[in-house]
Amino acid sequence: MKNNPVELVDLPKIDDPRGNLTFIEEERHLPFSIRRVYWIYDVPGGQTRGGHAFREQQEMIVALSGSFDVVIDDGGESRRFHLNRSYFGLYVPNGVWRFLDNFSTNSVALVLSSTFYDERDYIRDYGEYLRYRKSTGTH
Repeated sequence: MKNNPVELVDLPKIDDPRGNLTFIEEERHLPFSIRRVYWIYDVPGGQTRGGHAFREQQEMIVALSGSFDVVIDDGGESRRFHLNRSYFGLYVPNGVWRFLDNFSTNSVALVLSSTFYDERDYIRDYGEYLRYRKSTGTH
């Protein structure tokens, strides 16, 4: 993943006997401004989510509840990140294929996005993704 610095970000955690608090701030914990927030939940056992890349969109993925895996693929190397703590976020830059799987019961994946929704930004076919990577010189 030399060209795409996927990074596990340690988010602030304020311990309190009444309940812990974690937060995310633009330009402090994220290298982008937040344009959209969405969450994935009620994923049936054995299902995957994602399975695409973005030309422009960057993301931060956080396991708000439960756990799941994020599999990152740059067309040459694949890495699996297990997210199970709400004080860690996975930064995923644009141009990286990714999918989520291995969801635990009642898990919630929060995704902070650098762009508004635009279907044209998605690359949903892996073969097309590999051609995109080759054409952009990132692989």
